[in-house]
Amino acid sequence: MAADVQRITIGLAGPQVLDLRVADEAYRSLRDALEAGTPGWHTIATQDSEVYVDLSKVVYVSLASQEQRVGF
Repeated sequence: MAADVQRITIGLAGPQVLDLRVADEAYRSLRDALEAGTPGWHTIATQDSEVYVDLSKVVYVSLASQEQRVGF
């Protein structure tokens, strides 16, 4: 996995949400597929595995900020 890891949240139709840590390239690939209206399944390479997402079920994708926070 590349050094630039992004934390993304993918909201799916219904109450499902995926929280993933992906390389910047994987995030851009997902965004490109969604913006192009590509139908079908998309493979997302994460730090630990591959995730297959039905693009027609994606409601939103959120990219977490890079700020480091400490909270209690």
